Amino acid sequence: MKRAGRRGGGRPGAGRRGRRTHYHHGNLRRALLDAALALVERQGADALTLRAAARRAGVSQAAPYRHFRDKEALLAAVAEEGFRAMTAGMRRAAAFHAGDPLGRFQAHGLAYIEFASGHPAHFRVMFGRVAADRSVHPGLMQAAAEAFGLLVGAIRDCQEAGVVRDGDPEELALCAWSATHGLSALAVDGQLAQRATHLGELARVVTGNVLLGLGPR
Repeated sequence: MKRAGRRGGGRPGAGRRGRRTHYHHGNLRRALLDAALALVERQGADALTLRAAARRAGVSQAAPYRHFRDKEALLAAVAEEGFRAMTAGMRRAAAFHAGDPLGRFQAHGLAYIEFASGHPAHFRVMFGRVAADRSVHPGLMQAAAEAFGLLVGAIRDCQEAGVVRDGDPEELALCAWSATHGLSALAVDGQLAQRATHLGELARVVTGNVLLGLGPR
């Protein structure tokens, strides 16, 4: 009776014996994504394998193949999730600046940096070389394009309001993204250790200077 009880109940991860076959399989994909994120955070994307993700999630080695054909597909799913979450955060931040295109533009940048610092494993996978070939992952490609499209749209709105100079909005967005992404990468890689407690303030300085550089001539 005790053995039957262990198979049917208990928390996920309660020993190898149950292999977590009691896992609620509607959550298998979520469990594998979480396992991948944990492994990336601890060991890096190069160390991730489907077998390691399965082991951490407590499922059989064959289970990941129900959702992901290989490691790259798993990483692409992690990256897509990251882009969608980041875009949602950028939209929420910009919503507080209705009628202020410059404020919305800066809010996008601040939300980007905040996401990166709060979700370093996602960020590393989103811009890592392992899932670099987005063309074979349409969902990832669409999610990444949507995030950059927000920035391009913000540039266009600022141009129409006369607060950003004329020019190709995609080129100007790329300039702004480069600065914002650079600060985010420095924060994620621990290169701002002495300034980590002031990252929000530093983010405002960087995005503010980007706005000055994009201002009308």
